[in-house]
Amino acid sequence: MFNEKETGNAMEQERFIAQIKSGVDRLDSEIPQHKRLKTSLQRLITDESVECSPFLPAERVLADALSLSRVTVRKAIDLLAEDGLVRRRHGAKTEINRPVQKSLSTLASFSEDMVARGMEPGCIWISKEIGRPSPAEAMALGLPPHAEIVRLKRIRTADGKPVAYETAAVPAKFLPSPLLVDQSLYEALAKRHALPQRAMQRLRSRPATAKDSTLLECAVGAPLLIIERLCFLADEQAVEFTETRYRGDLYDFVVELSR
Repeated sequence: MFNEKETGNAMEQERFIAQIKSGVDRLDSEIPQHKRLKTSLQRLITDESVECSPFLPAERVLADALSLSRVTVRKAIDLLAEDGLVRRRHGAKTEINRPVQKSLSTLASFSEDMVARGMEPGCIWISKEIGRPSPAEAMALGLPPHAEIVRLKRIRTADGKPVAYETAAVPAKFLPSPLLVDQSLYEALAKRHALPQRAMQRLRSRPATAKDSTLLECAVGAPLLIIERLCFLADEQAVEFTETRYRGDLYDFVVELSR
């Protein structure tokens, strides 16, 4: 006899497979089958309105349900893995990597972004220290070389998955001790009436180094999006300079434009 949870999981999988089949059938039949399957799966994985399991159905299940060969299904999943949308582990299920969407037009903390998307924000602290600014930090924050800053380094997680590596620098006059920060830097700044009101951001890309690979659990050479953000108070004092390295396979950046 199936228990209630097993029955629910089976029904969820049946709905997901039906959506996959519907997506495949809508595509041009002249497109190779494995590419049609890949496209259908990609649309479902990246559509946040679609509820699905954290794992893909087994290759055998997909092949039988869609009347495809296992070679065709495997080719489609290989393409998804190349795009970073799934992760395969030997002897385990194929895990879905749903991208996290982040707006570039709103000044919000990482924690606020995750909560707004129904995900659990978290961090793994690498270091919390107080010291002298680097030349780049001093220039960005308008500080003399002998000034003191609080420097925070951490891995940011979404539902327990590492998605970004962040280094934040804050002048000590706004945050006198790194111990004042628990999980959210912005909560700590808000308590000291130093919450940023506007920011300037610079974006660039680069491949992951060996250190990035270890911290973010991605392959060496995987695409990273680097965002440098300089934040200001209402009186235009620079209050925060942060470099964040985002995993390109787990993050989608959204900008709203208008004419």
